[in-house]
Amino acid sequence: MPTYQYRCNQCGCEQEVFQRMTDDALTTCPECNAEKFERVISAEGGFLLKGSGFHNTDYCGKEPASGSASACPSGSCPLAK
Repeated sequence: MPTYQYRCNQCGCEQEVFQRMTDDALTTCPECNAEKFERVISAEGGFLLKGSGFHNTDYCGKEPASGSASACPSGSCPLAK
């Protein structure tokens, strides 16, 4: 479920809300009850890879099997620490 950021144009209240994409946008501010609560575009909410099966968690930095190529083209991965 996506996280949406809302801001009230009257009192300046900001809030993050988990909503379905099909849900209607909120319009009433929870702080001042004004009908000035609007969804805003934020720079937050980046894409994060978690779990097994991704390059930076499973393949990068491991010793290659004998006779196979390195997992990282340069032979060392900047993500492996």
